[in-house]
Amino acid sequence: MTIQWFPGHMAKARRQVTEKLKLVDIIFELVDARIPYSSRNPMIDEIIQHKPRLVLLNKADMADKEVTKKWIKHFEDKGIRALAINSQAGQGMKEIVSASQGILQEKFDRMKAKGVKPRAIRAMIVGIPNAGKSTLINRLAKKNIARTGNTPGVTKAQQWIKVGKEMELLDTPGILWPKFEDQEVGLKLALTGAIKDTILNLQDVAVYALRFLGLRYPDRLNERYQLDEIPEDIVEVFDKIGRLRGCLMGGGEIDYDKVTELVIREFRSEKLGPITLELPEEMGVRSEAE
Repeated sequence: MTIQWFPGHMAKARRQVTEKLKLVDIIFELVDARIPYSSRNPMIDEIIQHKPRLVLLNKADMADKEVTKKWIKHFEDKGIRALAINSQAGQGMKEIVSASQGILQEKFDRMKAKGVKPRAIRAMIVGIPNAGKSTLINRLAKKNIARTGNTPGVTKAQQWIKVGKEMELLDTPGILWPKFEDQEVGLKLALTGAIKDTILNLQDVAVYALRFLGLRYPDRLNERYQLDEIPEDIVEVFDKIGRLRGCLMGGGEIDYDKVTELVIREFRSEKLGPITLELPEEMGVRSEAE
């Protein structure tokens, strides 16, 4: 399966980000804490270049906490400040403002020394679809300004949003990249909901999920689906889950589409617990320090 998704508004958004870059002091790069590497758009480094940046690992409640700590250290080892947040619950919002002030302290001190009147920090939020940008904006602004939804591609245009007197945010649509060099990146994005299900072969996504769980979180897989052992043949895994959960067709045949939907739904709804799909030591380095 080859996964690609680059609607026209994403190409336009890339141009808009480039054009608006000079208006902002700092970039908030929002990534999914479950896939901190795969949810980072490699085009972003090229576009924002050396603009100050704060990486926000969103949905941290859904990710493996110990692995998230490794990712934060990974980014900070590369000279990029990173925070774990949960925009849905509003966790980490105060830290975003204070971290931004720290990153920009020298710049604002220079402005003050030149007699420039103090002003709010201007930040641009960038990230892939369904990373939680609109939810984050609404949390920071403490009101429902940005449209939200669990379908990727909700935000289609840019808008400025005030966050008290301390900050102004420029929202941008989620941007994927035209071609995934590594199809495993596409599978991870698909599994976590960053790509519309309607354009995917969901059975391939479910197979990827089950194989990953069997390798990294076998105890959770065994417990959730009452497997005494994990069969090497992935079809046998589907069969066992299908029988356990009653995903059957006429004649007692396994309904593989229902098993597929079940596995993906339960992964996304944390029925299998908090999971991170990648470790920093396994990933190539992708940072502005490269």
